[in-house]
Amino acid sequence: MTFSSLLKGMWKVISLYWKDLLGSGIAFTLLLALIAVIGGVIIGTLFAVGRMSKLKVLRGLIVAIVEVVRGTPALLQLYVGYFFVPAFFPAMNSLDPTLMAFICVAVALTINSGAYVSEIIRSGIEAVDKGQTEAARSLGLSGKDAMLDIVLPQAVKNILPALGNEFITIIKETSLASTFFVGELMTKYKNIVGVTYDSVSTLMVVGIIYFILDFALSKGMKTLERSMKAHA
Repeated sequence: MTFSSLLKGMWKVISLYWKDLLGSGIAFTLLLALIAVIGGVIIGTLFAVGRMSKLKVLRGLIVAIVEVVRGTPALLQLYVGYFFVPAFFPAMNSLDPTLMAFICVAVALTINSGAYVSEIIRSGIEAVDKGQTEAARSLGLSGKDAMLDIVLPQAVKNILPALGNEFITIIKETSLASTFFVGELMTKYKNIVGVTYDSVSTLMVVGIIYFILDFALSKGMKTLERSMKAHA
């Protein structure tokens, strides 16, 4: 394939399928990533706080979950979610297959993100001077109030860049969801190739879209980080 034929193929893909790629393809990709990151932040925060608990059993359980998730491939976790989530929630079997697959993949990606975010948040909390907690306790605040009102707000500034990187990583990992045809960009790629038989041109177009999404998000996070530093 020559460079000119590649450009012609890419233009053909864009002109015929831009609505699928720039519409539902991007929408499902960003929605899946957003669900995973928001859910991951919630789970990660609970895990991070739980690891600081005085209960050894709770700490051990959280550490085990985090290590298993971090030590196994994301695609394997998607398969586990796809097969096991409906087993725990039988009512899901009555849903549309695409919707059920989307929910299962979203749950798996959320747990995956939660494991990584928990380490990010834990590091951010530990970076806050312990004297802040001691001062809060001396003023009569409970451990819970000191964590929520004093420590976590300061930790946010430390963890925001890493959370931005996690969002970028999750956007790329949503491509694995195409295994279950949930409608994101790589699913659109498979659908288009099934019609055009032009895998190279379609792959280049989808790759460029992924790059633009991640590049724009990266620049946005850097701008936000600079803004927070300026107002610190």
